[in-house]
Amino acid sequence: MDQTLKALPAEGDSAFRASFFKKWGPLFVLSLALAIIILDTTILNVTLRTIITDLHTTIQKIQWVITAYSLILAAFTITGGRLGDLFGRKKMFILGAVIFAIGSFITSISQSVGVLILGEAVIEGIGAALMMPATVSLLRSCYKGRDLALAFGVWGGIASAAAALGPVVGGWLSTNYSWRWAFRVNILVVLLLILGSFIIHEAKDNSMKKRIDFGGIVLSALGLLSLVFGFIEASTYGWWKSKAVFDVFGRAVDLGGVSPTPFFILVGFLLLGLFAVYEERVAKRGDAPLVSLAIFKNKQFTGATIITALMTLGMAGLSFSAPVYFQAVLGLDPLHTGYALIPMSIVILIAAPLSAYLGKLISPKHIIQFGIMLNMLGFFVLRESLHLGATQWAFAPGFMIFGFGMGLIMGQSNNLALSALPVQESGEAAGVTNTFRQVGMSLGSAIIGAVMISSLSSNLGTGVTESRVIPRAEKARIALAVTTQTSNIEFGGVAALQNANIPASLKDELTTITHQATVDASKTALAYGLAFSFLSLLFSTRLPKVAVLDHTEELAPNAA
Repeated sequence: MDQTLKALPAEGDSAFRASFFKKWGPLFVLSLALAIIILDTTILNVTLRTIITDLHTTIQKIQWVITAYSLILAAFTITGGRLGDLFGRKKMFILGAVIFAIGSFITSISQSVGVLILGEAVIEGIGAALMMPATVSLLRSCYKGRDLALAFGVWGGIASAAAALGPVVGGWLSTNYSWRWAFRVNILVVLLLILGSFIIHEAKDNSMKKRIDFGGIVLSALGLLSLVFGFIEASTYGWWKSKAVFDVFGRAVDLGGVSPTPFFILVGFLLLGLFAVYEERVAKRGDAPLVSLAIFKNKQFTGATIITALMTLGMAGLSFSAPVYFQAVLGLDPLHTGYALIPMSIVILIAAPLSAYLGKLISPKHIIQFGIMLNMLGFFVLRESLHLGATQWAFAPGFMIFGFGMGLIMGQSNNLALSALPVQESGEAAGVTNTFRQVGMSLGSAIIGAVMISSLSSNLGTGVTESRVIPRAEKARIALAVTTQTSNIEFGGVAALQNANIPASLKDELTTITHQATVDASKTALAYGLAFSFLSLLFSTRLPKVAVLDHTEELAPNAA
């Protein structure tokens, strides 16, 4: 009798554990998928110097890797969601995971920037574009009611935690092992995802026509690519007047002394405009467009989505420029660079759920505007903290103010965007919002990165010219050397100029000039971030004072 009674709790516990795992196992699997996608957006930022040295490349080319990953996500996230609707979300999730693992492996063995871009940006980006929308759709098919709300709360929390821990994890692996292990770990995670997918049921939309909007995919992808290319290459070719020969497949193209930058930016806008016209025609003939433009007629949705893109743009630029200062001026390794960014990440993790609670007491519009003002204050404090004698912890107050504002903004802007539309349009709304976020990340790294690199080059030349230590007869030659090897000097030290026959006696002076040029360039980058925050504050005046939250009962909040 006693033995029977003792056996019952054990059997009950076992049954409970099995039931618990069956119910919440899919949440763990889908959250883990989102976590590795977000981790990959933060790892490269803290390993800049290591990768540049290892691959003998430049900061501008690594900037392409960071930007291209977000660009691929921006171009193909909606497509990935559409493919899941047509052919099965679980199938697309598994396919995306396998592609992501292949890209991670290629990245981990890359010996050149070209292979790094292929693996990390292109292949991993396509895999992530298939996985990301599938995680939202599969969660909605696995859970209902309060369980769904809880599932999305955990899902969003893990996403925020991944963003917070990403710099530290990437920095720890890079410092103690190799930056390549930050990508090899993804392969093991993907194996867990594939095994875990067996407990997830398939889901798709059988009412949709199995027709893919290839025209929309091509036009949107080429438009975004042209736009981002123009901004990134501005530091090489100049913003208007040509600074270098523009080569196309090894042949010089003469544009009459004008830089190709404005041409690519103009072509990008024209292609995106053509994309809008094309999508309108697709909708009128009764087919399913990649993006329904009718969704943008809702001012609440459009305003909140644009604010999300602008704020992400500023944050992406900060995440790119801050590690440059930490590693180039302070000489921090990737691990300590990650530590320096923790205050911002942790405060975002706290402020995002707090924003949801405050939304019950205060108008979402006012929360967003307060968050933007904190964001602007954060940029200002960070800019004032920049000087040659600063330590990494001197930036903690600015990062915390910035992070708190960002957390408030992201929580409420997502709610405003998704609550603006009926439930049947929630999937498309989430896809468009995520796409705008990725566009913001791409343009943020491209624009602010280009501004920083251009400013750095200019500041180096000015510093050499105004130096009282460098002989006047040597200034022209040394100025040319430093301005044409900006990132090599920045991350390789003055030793990078040894082939330019720079006297050893000038080493300390050039180091001081380089560090001061980086400080000034970082201040310029933060000023642009502040300007984008102000622009989003202007957009916020068009938001409604009260959000219509009736539609969001079963909608997914976007990941931070």
